[in-house]
Amino acid sequence: MNQTKIPTRPVWDPLVRIGHWTLVIAFFTAYLAGDDFFAVHKWAGYVVTIYLFFRIIWGFIGTRHARFADFVRGPGAVFSYLRDLTTGKVKAYAGHNPAGGAMVIALLLSLLVTTTSGIALYAVEDSAGPLAGIVTEQTFAPLASTFGDDEESAGEEVLESAHETFVYITLVLVGLHIAGVVASSLAHKENLARAMITGRKQTRD
Repeated sequence: MNQTKIPTRPVWDPLVRIGHWTLVIAFFTAYLAGDDFFAVHKWAGYVVTIYLFFRIIWGFIGTRHARFADFVRGPGAVFSYLRDLTTGKVKAYAGHNPAGGAMVIALLLSLLVTTTSGIALYAVEDSAGPLAGIVTEQTFAPLASTFGDDEESAGEEVLESAHETFVYITLVLVGLHIAGVVASSLAHKENLARAMITGRKQTRD
């Protein structure tokens, strides 16, 4: 039986695809390394940080479907897409769908807090890293009475709490992201994970 092959078109540029999978590897490397393998954790975290800055810039000057203007939509569009997803009658998008776009922003923000707090914690604890001399114990002096007995413990407690909390928030978002990719792939009858490897998605219009 002959099956009609749905044509595809290029959507994701190489920089987006390489950056996406590099981020996945770097984040989970940092997470699994933890404090036991701090050097690995640190450098993997730097890779995540560099990617974030690159992705934010690319979101303004990159190719069409990499730009925020192409996929960032309001809450109404996001909830409408999710509602339609449950019915199986959902509009296909060349780039990110509204829910996927919202997840991109959520992940970027969560990862920004994760990496920034981690680098700041490194500066406070070891006086090392990009923020050494910029973020110090004195930075957190006003919080000493609330979060610790002295300035140093206050800074460490605040930053450790923020870093750990947003690591787990990111993990939850990753789980939701994977679930969303699976749901959208089934709804559109297309392997979206593979599309992030090949850079091509089906053309339906």
